[in-house]
Amino acid sequence: MARTKIKNALLSVARVWRQRAADGELSLETVILYTQVVERLLRFAEAQGVTYLDDVSAQLAAYFIDAPGHDRHQGIILNPAAGTRRQRRSALEALFTEARALGLTRAAPLVDLPPIPRSPRKQGTELTDPDVQLLRFHAERGMPATRHAALLALLLAGLHTAEIASATTDDLDLTEAEVWTNGATRTRGRSCHLDEWGVQVLWLRRTHLLRGTESGPPPRLVTAASSAYRSQASVCSGFGDIARRSGLATRERRVEPKDVTRYVARKIFSDTGQLSEVARRLGLSSLDAAAALAGHRWNPGDAGGEVA
Repeated sequence: MARTKIKNALLSVARVWRQRAADGELSLETVILYTQVVERLLRFAEAQGVTYLDDVSAQLAAYFIDAPGHDRHQGIILNPAAGTRRQRRSALEALFTEARALGLTRAAPLVDLPPIPRSPRKQGTELTDPDVQLLRFHAERGMPATRHAALLALLLAGLHTAEIASATTDDLDLTEAEVWTNGATRTRGRSCHLDEWGVQVLWLRRTHLLRGTESGPPPRLVTAASSAYRSQASVCSGFGDIARRSGLATRERRVEPKDVTRYVARKIFSDTGQLSEVARRLGLSSLDAAAALAGHRWNPGDAGGEVA
């Protein structure tokens, strides 16, 4: 077997990953994340004098997984979080698994590495109307410049984090109290209704973003991060700020964007009694997914599992 350089292996494997994303088997965000991690491995390995895939040893892989990194403000993190280390390991496992399938290597440097332990998950949260009012209140800090209120307004309209990350000022129709999303890897494009508070804060946000703007592409409403992965991470980080400021997220209690989506799903189901309506408004193709978000147990034999 001819020896393959890490760079060439990445090019071959990335093509397979992109095709799987196009086929709906892998999210584009995952492809971008894995590619970025392997690009860092390439630089890390070259610094150790390693350029060939076969020469990536278990020791080098372990050093890379535990290597210092940067936070989102480009500060140095000497001891990366367990989640970061799991992302690196997952990307390397995906690289070597695909490279072996393509006949580029027989190496499996991660097979004997110990698992990275997970911290016990905090208890989830079922948000109530007063909780959402509290989130709204704390999201309004710094209006109209802040992105936080816009982020929460889009979540409450039924957009998911990847959709929020790509939403621009051109997607808003505030006269009709609507926002358009093209969907994401697992969600469909659709128009989402904005409540009165959402219209108000998004009008302020759009006005702030367009002030002094004469040409160029429409600005994104919530994040200016360059990559899809960083954009979605920025949305999640922004929501985390709101949840902590409101006092809802604590060391004992986890609050995440999906908790808002579940709240919206429950409201839609309570108002309409239709899982198909939950699926339509949230861009879902599966009634099972809609039922899970709405917290409803249902018998799939009573209706089709897919939304027409």
